[in-house]
Amino acid sequence: MNSDNSPGLDETLDTLFERRIKLYQSRAGYRFSLDAVLLAHFVAIKARNKIVDLGAGNGAIALMLAVLHPATRVCAVEIQPAMIERARRNVTLNGLQDRLSILSGDVRALASLPDPGSFDVVVCNPPYRSPLSGRVSPNPEKRIARHEFAGALGHFLQAGNFLLAARGRLALVYPALRSVDVLASMRAAGIEPKRLRMVHSSFGSEASLVLVEGAKAGKSEIAVEAPLIVYDNPQQYNAEVAAMLAGVVSARG
Repeated sequence: MNSDNSPGLDETLDTLFERRIKLYQSRAGYRFSLDAVLLAHFVAIKARNKIVDLGAGNGAIALMLAVLHPATRVCAVEIQPAMIERARRNVTLNGLQDRLSILSGDVRALASLPDPGSFDVVVCNPPYRSPLSGRVSPNPEKRIARHEFAGALGHFLQAGNFLLAARGRLALVYPALRSVDVLASMRAAGIEPKRLRMVHSSFGSEASLVLVEGAKAGKSEIAVEAPLIVYDNPQQYNAEVAAMLAGVVSARG
């Protein structure tokens, strides 16, 4: 650990939201992607909500939510010790110790998580691939972030249900190809899908991601929102995504 909170030789110092957020990341390990930014802006947050991010990695989503919604308290849960240490340094780097805490926990072991029913909102960017799918990275940070070695979709949803208060909400991002798996798994875990938005790389392309928000023990109706287009052309982000990257709070926020 770097006691002066400076980047290690194996780290980069990156920024988000037009330098309002600073973030240490591993050069060779897990690094946040656009998925995290889209999820942070998609989830509906109210003032004074208590939020928990499951599988928080370096803490990118938790940091974004704390900055976007300054009247909230955020908790981030991560299983890998090195990632926990880096996330805690990122919290200190951004001066958010009073509202953002990083905890060690395993979504497969509910006893390792905070108290049940203690949060209004759960967010998660769970691993997208099964352990037998695709190339498995030799880097442990990338391996756990991409493949379901330390928790599958069902584990994240069950943990979310456990942590949510009555009528609490859970939001996640997942590959569009697995949309049916997401919706069926959410309902099976007691979280009824209520909002859905497909993400397309460009106009006319197939959806690449799905953003879904559900309510604990909610009623069965879902709002399908207008598609989110990432690029107007290969060199230019769509205006909505550009605003997200700049940290502009949407009308929903």
